[in-house]
Amino acid sequence: MRFQRELDVARDLAWRAGQQSLQYMRQGVTAEDKSDDSPVTIADRDAEKLFVAGLTAAFPDDGLLGEEGASKESVGGRRWIIDPVDGTRDFVRKNRLWANLIALEVDGVVEIGVATFPALDEVYWGVRGLGAWRCHGSRTEQLHHSSITDVRKSVLCVNRMQDGLIVPYSKKLLDFMSQFWAVRSLGGAMDAMFVCSGSADVWLEPTCKPWDLAVLQVISHGAGCRFFDYSGKDHIYGDNAVICTPALEGEVRKLLGIG
Repeated sequence: MRFQRELDVARDLAWRAGQQSLQYMRQGVTAEDKSDDSPVTIADRDAEKLFVAGLTAAFPDDGLLGEEGASKESVGGRRWIIDPVDGTRDFVRKNRLWANLIALEVDGVVEIGVATFPALDEVYWGVRGLGAWRCHGSRTEQLHHSSITDVRKSVLCVNRMQDGLIVPYSKKLLDFMSQFWAVRSLGGAMDAMFVCSGSADVWLEPTCKPWDLAVLQVISHGAGCRFFDYSGKDHIYGDNAVICTPALEGEVRKLLGIG
């Protein structure tokens, strides 16, 4: 399989970072506020160190981009994008929905991505053009989006509802939400995996960075979902994102006013 060694290394490092982070969560940690008011803990910093050390040893010519400051230029157009603990607010409160994210970008295209949810004993991964999978315990299954086509029977996931009044669709959001069978807001990566695994149908993320999205983009494509930012572009650098089923893409584009 393409990128098999890279995938093996990424899954190993994500598992190790997850187990290390899990120990920190059980002990309890205190968060500090970064300059952008987002929280960071020793678990975030130590997980990023683990990722960086492992990737540097395995792929010394590859570049790095990490949420907690890891940065290295690439020799050949390959760059690893790392979110050492995605969902630090959940992590600090011992909510089990946080994740460890690692993805490989080659010449601007995300080729593989791994998301571990250590407190749930779940691992998700995707390889561009080959599909996406979930492993829970000893069971592995291929991911595919829901077949539901009626918005009235669909589940909507909206991240950062506290930003609802400043997003471009704020005046239409309540009406949009009211169409759905159910609305959830469990956190970025988990909500996105709900859509990719068929447990939900639309995910809206109004504020995010490339390290939040790289893994989610490649997994969503592998599950047959649509991925785009609020301008309609399929990339991870738009500071916001949508993952949805093909059947509901039109409804989301109407909400965003992008046709």
